[in-house]
Amino acid sequence: MNQSNDFKPAPSALDSASRQDLDPSRYNADQSGPGPRLMTASTLEGDDVVNSTGEDLGKIEEIMLDVPQGRIAYAVLSFGGFLGMGNRLFAIPWQALELDPLNHRFVLDVPREHLENAPGFDKDRWPDWADMTWAASIHEYYETKPYWE
Repeated sequence: MNQSNDFKPAPSALDSASRQDLDPSRYNADQSGPGPRLMTASTLEGDDVVNSTGEDLGKIEEIMLDVPQGRIAYAVLSFGGFLGMGNRLFAIPWQALELDPLNHRFVLDVPREHLENAPGFDKDRWPDWADMTWAASIHEYYETKPYWE
């Protein structure tokens, strides 16, 4: 695993106009149906993920829940490969992702190379999600505060 300590997040890919679109008052004025603040997990699976420069980083494959704490822990990102073959999976801390509702995608504010060097796993060999050492290392890699703190 090649971890770079000099990684600095780039400015957010969401401009001020896009940030205004995160305002729940702009969606579902009659308060019916899901919106950017409350959605089903299945509507997020398959969503594209890009970085702040718009480079494609993959798709959300799964949403991992910490059921006892009632929180979203990670998104499982599929990245790499060709035509779905050889893709690696990556646990991305939920707070590292930013919703871009106008484009129905997420922004992960890391350079593509940072993700290429990230700790990942194969679809047939998932990590031990309860291993707190592993979980802490994922949060450290993406420079996010662990959700359980």
